[in-house]
Amino acid sequence: MQSNRAQQCAADHWQKDLAALIDTIRLPSFGGLLENFLASQCHFDTLLMVTFKKSLKPLILHPTNPAEQSLTLHNYINGAYILDPLFNAIQNGNLGEGVSRLIDIAPDSFETTRYYQSCYKEFDLIDEINMVIELDSKVSCAISLGRKTSRGTITRAELTRLNDIYPVVKSIIRQFWLSQSQEFVKYEKSEGPMNQAISTFGSGVLTPREQQIAGLILQGHSSKAIANMLEISLGTVKVHRKNIHTRLNTSTQADIFTLFLAHLKELDPTASS
Repeated sequence: MQSNRAQQCAADHWQKDLAALIDTIRLPSFGGLLENFLASQCHFDTLLMVTFKKSLKPLILHPTNPAEQSLTLHNYINGAYILDPLFNAIQNGNLGEGVSRLIDIAPDSFETTRYYQSCYKEFDLIDEINMVIELDSKVSCAISLGRKTSRGTITRAELTRLNDIYPVVKSIIRQFWLSQSQEFVKYEKSEGPMNQAISTFGSGVLTPREQQIAGLILQGHSSKAIANMLEISLGTVKVHRKNIHTRLNTSTQADIFTLFLAHLKELDPTASS
């Protein structure tokens, strides 16, 4: 209760944090000040700010200090991002600007995926809140706030505050990008093989339909959801899943994920293993 009162007090006096943030739009310290400002509005344990652009790997805007970048973050940037519900929702045009929770955009069986187990559960994240901002017609920025089990899921009051300040954050991020984008885009790398990873997984072993279903399985869609998406019967999906396991010599979704990572490694030796 005391912690909530303290945060409410901070939320009611956020003008100084906002002013400091505006003052650093052109400075390297912008990311840290953004984190401080958002912390006055919402509790979180982790913050990641990236840009998503078609045919390019995600670009980290914060944290930029290697000491603050975990192995999981490196694995994400090196390839795991193509299984990220947020990345796919933005790339497929299913998620526009605004504030959303991962639970609202993730596939129905996302928590059963190996990606979830390694990127979320292993680090005890129970909730993720995303602020998505379109920087231009081709580039989107996502600010992801992660909350651990001990903190619990986001409260209605916190979510309301994030929605209230979203227009201000959106304007500030756009100004930041206009002034500092050249400091980041010089590090952009083409997706190269990444863009082909899902579509070519199982090539020569799986049929085109099985490849399509394997990709949806990796992204965390259940058999029922896949049936609805592809407009086929649930029984047909189950037959395809059985055939996929037989052809790949796998028995679990985790086995398929392991094979996918090996496929990714073959396409791009710089990708994480």
